[in-house]
Amino acid sequence: MWWRRSASFILDKQDQERNDAASALNPDSLTLSPPPQSSSMADPSQNPNPKISAYYQTRAAHHGIVTSDWLAQAQAAVGQNPDEQGPIVGEVEAKPGSASGKPFSVIEEFNNWRKQPDLAEAVAAIRALASVIRSSEATTMMELEIELKKASDSLKSWDTTSISLTAGCDLFMRYVTRTSALEYEDFNSAKSRLIERAEKFGEISTKARRIIAVLSQDFIFDGCTILVHGFSRVVLEVLKSAAKSNKLFRVFCTEGRPDRTGLLLSNELAKLDVPVKLLIDSAVAYTMDEVDMVFVGADGVVESGGIINMMGTFQIALVAHSMNKPVYVAAESYKFARLYPLDQKDMAPALRPIDFGVPIPSKVEVERSARDYTPPQYLTLLFTDLGVLTPSVVSDELIQLYL
Repeated sequence: MWWRRSASFILDKQDQERNDAASALNPDSLTLSPPPQSSSMADPSQNPNPKISAYYQTRAAHHGIVTSDWLAQAQAAVGQNPDEQGPIVGEVEAKPGSASGKPFSVIEEFNNWRKQPDLAEAVAAIRALASVIRSSEATTMMELEIELKKASDSLKSWDTTSISLTAGCDLFMRYVTRTSALEYEDFNSAKSRLIERAEKFGEISTKARRIIAVLSQDFIFDGCTILVHGFSRVVLEVLKSAAKSNKLFRVFCTEGRPDRTGLLLSNELAKLDVPVKLLIDSAVAYTMDEVDMVFVGADGVVESGGIINMMGTFQIALVAHSMNKPVYVAAESYKFARLYPLDQKDMAPALRPIDFGVPIPSKVEVERSARDYTPPQYLTLLFTDLGVLTPSVVSDELIQLYL
């Protein structure tokens, strides 16, 4: 059956098989896999078992879209130009609440990180969870993992409609804690390794936008017209990089109802002296024949290879597909979520207030959903910090991320 190929089904089945096998084994017979010495990315903070938590191992070689060398060059370009990036968020040291005698609160820590305007909500959650490890007074790994799990659940319940927040917390928990080597170390050493992994995870998440911007540059050519929808910080980073490379292009920005975020993006592009035209949302089909490509962000990338994004993305993709225009998605890997929506209503609604500018009679029902689901067949490529992916390989990437 089709659902047996979903990432969630495969992951759940593998977890069950591992649990069954572990219960039948003698704990004294367990052995650890040595860390891969040949990998250029190997370091003491990495997982010694490549089958577990492979978050920041690049798997671009088997995609057939982008080579590992290309991805490595993009990552190197990010690391070699720290002055162009501004201050790295990872360099800001969080101050645990316990240092001042005040009980540590993961929500307060999360809100402190969120005050940084360019920091994504998921990355703020990752930084807050790293602070949980640093400030923890647990004396055993079990106590620390329970404390970390409670903190993660608190963050996810802070906004149950945020897909990236939930996915970021889940990936953090998988990456940081699912390493069997920790069971064979003393607690202080294991805690130090957890902190190292947490910091590394946060640094990679922070650099994700820059990596995506570098990878996408070969697809933006002189004289092209790009249609964007809503305000996406990673799409803005892509366009900024193209402008800094002196590429000549123009951008069509949709208004982006209901919150009109397209107005904000058009203002940012105008500051960069990029030619920009503002469209009402219903003018997409009217102007599509002038467009060379569509660039959108994503609230979440789901197992099917489709995306959940702000309302109107689906209809833009439909129009673009009917007129043979490529639709590109720019999304960080911490937005990859274990979800498999079957239709528009098969996901938690994210409601937003809508102001029509005129009074609406109480008997008139207003659709207030703020996002929709775009199936994978209407998407061309996904630009991520893991590489340039086709929608069909997203499920494979999800399996690797959550292993």
